[in-house]
Amino acid sequence: MNILESVAPLAESHDGFILDIWGVLHDGEKPYPGVPEALRELRARGKRIVLLSNAPRRSWTVAEALAEMGLPSTLFDGIVTSGEVAWTLLRDRTHPFFARLGRRAFHIGPERDLSVIEGLDIAVTRSPAEADFVLNTGPDFEHGRESTAPYQAMLEAAAAKRLPMVCTNPDRAVMVAGHRLICAGAFADIYTALGGEVMEIGKPDPMVYETVLATLGLPPSRIAAVGDTPHTDLAGAAAVGVDAVWALTGLAGDHFGPDPSPAQLDEEAEREGVRPMVALRSLRW
Repeated sequence: MNILESVAPLAESHDGFILDIWGVLHDGEKPYPGVPEALRELRARGKRIVLLSNAPRRSWTVAEALAEMGLPSTLFDGIVTSGEVAWTLLRDRTHPFFARLGRRAFHIGPERDLSVIEGLDIAVTRSPAEADFVLNTGPDFEHGRESTAPYQAMLEAAAAKRLPMVCTNPDRAVMVAGHRLICAGAFADIYTALGGEVMEIGKPDPMVYETVLATLGLPPSRIAAVGDTPHTDLAGAAAVGVDAVWALTGLAGDHFGPDPSPAQLDEEAEREGVRPMVALRSLRW
């Protein structure tokens, strides 16, 4: 697999970019070196950019966080988060899974993620016994963010009540400032093993790409999707027929270290069942 040192060659072959956020643009606290400059160079060349994230929150909250990091909305054409898609599905109730959900949710996750139900007729309960479904947005600060063990009892209680689960972040892990933390997808795996019913909202589901592709308004052959995770970012790109670019930052950087060989990448891609067109050392010009 060819490893690019710069995004510049992709700007010659592609007109639109779908960029993951955590692990591609920033490390959870600050942008990776060269990212603001790379985005400005792409914009200066008329490239269209949409950010697509499995963040379990509304898009506006992510936009605010990016602006605080020095990545203002002028650097991209839009943001789509899994939380935004989940909010729409919970609001409209036209999808068969969501049409049969009740209005009482047992929330697993931090309070900051409750933008995913803001303005909706949904009450948060204190226990699974009072709930109609589980709203899984990921680990909270009280129970910890590095292990699923503290959440096991609540997951078992919800499964025993046969509550359906809405998982608003299919990622299993994320890198934040060099630390590997669990995400909502890790709870979804446990819940499935317990016999629970889970609806995961986010990459790689083609549904979350609908707004992204409409915003870009380009032929798939002219679009590249850049992400650090094979089973979400790279698989999602393949599912909608756009070129996948494997960013070697974020989870990929944690997995491979600073200087993976092309052979290592090829072997891992084969294990994951993905075929990225190229790898990118980091999003820099």
